[in-house]
Amino acid sequence: DPMHAGVGALAWTPRRVEPELDGHGHAKIVPLAHTEDFRVSGGRDPRGMTVIAADGKDVGTISDIWVDKPEHLVRYLDVELNEAHGGGKRLLPIHFAKIWSDVRVRSITGEYFASVPATTSSTQVTKLEEERICAFYGGGTQFAKNRSEPLL
Repeated sequence: DPMHAGVGALAWTPRRVEPELDGHGHAKIVPLAHTEDFRVSGGRDPRGMTVIAADGKDVGTISDIWVDKPEHLVRYLDVELNEAHGGGKRLLPIHFAKIWSDVRVRSITGEYFASVPATTSSTQVTKLEEERICAFYGGGTQFAKNRSEPLL
């Protein structure tokens, strides 16, 4: 299965196992639930929305939003996976999510959500974890099931 090979579109750089820090030495990217300074002020708040994978399967719900505090940007959505898809939480890069009345992910199918690299902390993400998570979703656009063969 090329989704577990870590090469090509799924390749990642071995970065440091530490969070990226702001100018004050604090983690830049944190869950919204652990901040007092941020709130959703425009668009739809995706918390509580269902996450739908590329194959149309309901894989879980959005439990939190991770923000880059110094940049004032949403970076990740925190997905609470259904037990059928591995359980636990996985981060979903915001660029791979389409927010409608639910959250659509076109890069990977439901079976791969359990394989998305998990974070070791519930309050910060390391540079290496970010690299591996983004590479996994990015690689899925090319290598997830039914995508590695040419279309005729």
